[in-house]
Amino acid sequence: MSILIQHVQHEDEVVDVYIQGNTINTIGDCAGKVADTILDGSHQAILPTFHNAHHHAAMATMRSYADDLELFPWLSEHIWPLEATLTEEDIYNGARLACLEMIKSGTTFFNDMYWHFHGTARAVDEMGMRAALGAVFIDMDDATRRAANREQATQLLEESKQYSDRITFQLGPHALYTVSKEALIWCGEFANEHHLMIHTHLSETEKEVADCIATHGMRPPAYLDSLGILAPNLTAAHCIWLEHHEMELLAERGVTALHCPTSNMKLVAGKFRYTDAQAAGLQIAIGTDGAASNNNLDMSEEIKMAALLEKHFTSNPTALPASNAWKAGTRAGAEMFGLHSGIIEEGALADCMLVDLNNERLAPGHNLISDMVYSADSACIDTVICNGNILMQERKIENEEEIIAKAREYKKKFQR
Repeated sequence: MSILIQHVQHEDEVVDVYIQGNTINTIGDCAGKVADTILDGSHQAILPTFHNAHHHAAMATMRSYADDLELFPWLSEHIWPLEATLTEEDIYNGARLACLEMIKSGTTFFNDMYWHFHGTARAVDEMGMRAALGAVFIDMDDATRRAANREQATQLLEESKQYSDRITFQLGPHALYTVSKEALIWCGEFANEHHLMIHTHLSETEKEVADCIATHGMRPPAYLDSLGILAPNLTAAHCIWLEHHEMELLAERGVTALHCPTSNMKLVAGKFRYTDAQAAGLQIAIGTDGAASNNNLDMSEEIKMAALLEKHFTSNPTALPASNAWKAGTRAGAEMFGLHSGIIEEGALADCMLVDLNNERLAPGHNLISDMVYSADSACIDTVICNGNILMQERKIENEEEIIAKAREYKKKFQR
């Protein structure tokens, strides 16, 4: 499979881009190149796609289901009881809706944690995206549940091999307040043995920190470090209630913090101190969280929210400039999984999007990255390519009407 994109803007120059297989082969003079598909890139720019660093894809069918609530009542009284009723088919339909929305808004990779691994994996495989999918681990200090979780993770590791290499299997111990010490130690050892990533929530709320101190005599980062969990294979969502020395500890251990500004604000979990974390050397990637707490999956909107929130709280208009926010929503999410994507260069994975320079939000066009961060919305995105395959062209995706129709059935199914 090969794609030739002609006369497209790349870093203020008009070039041709030749994609061969799943990589960007040539940027520049493509005269004489023969391609299976030729795209006219006139009045368009080629950009890397977004990488959503923290997500629960199947929760797309819970959009607006339980809004305007505090985190723990939201979880314990609404989300967890509903999740207990979900089947693999429900997860599949929710994940398909999420994949549709993400592709429409320029995302081709997401870092996910949710139940029924195969439901999400099927959706990702069919929709042509990339994803790191976690086997959820929640034992609530129950030995029977812990054993079941271990058995499931071991089984899923083998079963995950049936899917495309666009899907990465990882472990997903939910959080310190839902996963026992024994389970966390097992996750760390199992991940090291099989060279897996670990995806968790860390220091999301003030209560979580207080409870950890009361139970373990130390704050969450120190507790995880004592168990050997803090390492380069850990991605930690939220990281809101961190002291500076904890940020330095996470940075020293090579952990990536996953910043979800909209979800943090909506659930009033607190404010992630981006500038301080960056000064401490902490790696940071931006994610949307799930649609039940965001409520959309538009990464362009999320990186804008991150940039504006940091300027507001620091009273510094130069804090988190557009270029840094853009990298946190593109390249940073790729780097934490060792993907050569989130960047447009020869040899990189062919994960890219074409944006319409004639869209009013991108005019007059002083700085394209600033425009993408501060003014663009998903309507600016015309074409999305992942792994050298066209997922969306002229804003059309195969089967999108059927996916939306199926998702609408959940309005009645989830009635309280």
